[in-house]
Amino acid sequence: MTRHSKDDNPRPLFETDRIYTDTQSKGGDFRFDSAVARVFPDMIRRSVPGYTTIIPMIGVITERYVQDGSNCYDLGCSLGASTLAMRHGVANRNSKVIGVDNSADMIERCRHFIALDDDTAEVELRCDDVLDTPIENTSVTTLNFTLQFIDPDRRQDLLQRIASATRPGGALILSEKIRFEDESEQTAQTNLHHDFKRANGYSDLEISQKRSALEQVLIPETIDALKHRLTDAGFDQVMLWYQCFNFVSLLAVKRA
Repeated sequence: MTRHSKDDNPRPLFETDRIYTDTQSKGGDFRFDSAVARVFPDMIRRSVPGYTTIIPMIGVITERYVQDGSNCYDLGCSLGASTLAMRHGVANRNSKVIGVDNSADMIERCRHFIALDDDTAEVELRCDDVLDTPIENTSVTTLNFTLQFIDPDRRQDLLQRIASATRPGGALILSEKIRFEDESEQTAQTNLHHDFKRANGYSDLEISQKRSALEQVLIPETIDALKHRLTDAGFDQVMLWYQCFNFVSLLAVKRA
């Protein structure tokens, strides 16, 4: 897929992820800036095991739990993969999908993909912080690898706001990278994740440099901690519906 510049010379809309290919690569903490936005589809496909399964299943889950006249939120929508999956799941239920991301670069590219999609369900995109954006009258909310980037001290407030705004019978889809209490399991799962990255063409240097960039930004929790957060927030049932290595997706449902 290409986009055209003003001189009508085509250039790729997205590029191969080479951000951490050498020692002169992007330094400092990981940020969702224009450089990441340009390579994001390649980066996440090669970095997150099961991502290509999780996205279409978000559409399936949305179809199950969406309610007429409600809002469906994709909080931390990035380029809109989950937003589009939710849009297709909403179908003809007179519901609006609201995608929220604080990266203007991500939202700009997200608008492009929403415009290309031929589904008719209403989509609103907000360049806003998910911690500040209003959440109202929702039946389905997605946090797809978003909560892990939020300060742990502020996570519970966000989950409580989502639960409070969720209609009875509604749901939250929470996908996260997790850590394990058992040190040997943590090591084994981490090694398997790194093997997954190597199998997708990342070098040891790229793996090491990206891990260093994420250390102070992406703070994972255990699956039990996440489940407790969700029940404490006000969800009645929490189910693990997907796991691959140290990546999981949970479904939290409010009793009808």
